[in-house]
Amino acid sequence: MRRVWVLVLAAVGLASAVAWGAQDSATPVAAHSEHRSAPDIARECGGFPEAIRLAMLAVESDRRDLAGSSDAGGANAMRTASASISDLQQDVKNLEQKELEFEQCADASDPPGELQTPLNPCSSERLFNFQMNHDGEPERDVPIWHLPHSAAFFYEAGMTIDADGAPNAYHPDNTGLDDLKNAGSPGNWQGLAKNADGDPYIQGPDDPFPGYYVSATALADRTKPVNDPTRYVDASKIPFIVLPGALARQLYARPGDFSVVLNLNNGKSSYAIFGDVGPSDRIGEGSVALAENLGIRSDARNGGARRGILFLVFPGSGNGRPRTIEEINSETENLLQTWGGTSPLGPCTVPPSP
Repeated sequence: MRRVWVLVLAAVGLASAVAWGAQDSATPVAAHSEHRSAPDIARECGGFPEAIRLAMLAVESDRRDLAGSSDAGGANAMRTASASISDLQQDVKNLEQKELEFEQCADASDPPGELQTPLNPCSSERLFNFQMNHDGEPERDVPIWHLPHSAAFFYEAGMTIDADGAPNAYHPDNTGLDDLKNAGSPGNWQGLAKNADGDPYIQGPDDPFPGYYVSATALADRTKPVNDPTRYVDASKIPFIVLPGALARQLYARPGDFSVVLNLNNGKSSYAIFGDVGPSDRIGEGSVALAENLGIRSDARNGGARRGILFLVFPGSGNGRPRTIEEINSETENLLQTWGGTSPLGPCTVPPSP
């Protein structure tokens, strides 16, 4: 019986190592000189993902059979376990071969130096639909997508413009970058820094914009005082995205995480940081600086885009603190390359919204 368990554990370990690490041991293949697009790769290599999935199911079935044989005990269990191990080893080799062939197919279709498409192209899955409301009534659903085995999620929406965090965002006379109503209302100021009584701070003579309110963002440098305008992420300078709080928590994203945003209407893109939390029933919002990077009208009062803005978010990628533009670009570039190097995300990766 002891030998059976040794065989079971060894085989299970072997299957796990191969299933999760086979692609690390694959031998690189010389790339063709002619670049091929993501649809080309999907067409030529599209049969491999299903073959890999079936091979993984076979390995899992062998593992269950092997584990079950250990419960019987005796000589029969020993013979059954030995046969199961043989089957498992063969199916593991088959799985490893399928993964290697798929990787070779994808590599051969894209030359070195090009940004590669994610593993298993056209295999994005819908996590759920985010319901957008207008005046309390359902407006439309925005599908939230991800790739299997990836925490990153993405969605296509419009983009409204957020000026929060800019020192000249809001003024008592409503002459700031944004309409004062978007900061809240007396007793319920959501976009302004407040004292213990709930009254908003007004900048003094030594602040960037004396007489303006101190506009706040969820992402903040907590080493600075609450009434310091530089504590918050300046929407006029830093490209950041805004997420609904409940959705962010559901997908384990927190302020300070990194994002890639693409304007599908003109092909422009920008790296960004998750800088602020928005209304629970709205999605698709970015800072003034992000809009400028994407070629979108950046006026917080009248700018934005109705559709065609793709947001890719990497949950857990930040450290919960504001970053410089250089850090945002460097960190997000590394994340994008590790995720699969897709720039931009094409129609193969993002299924059309219903």
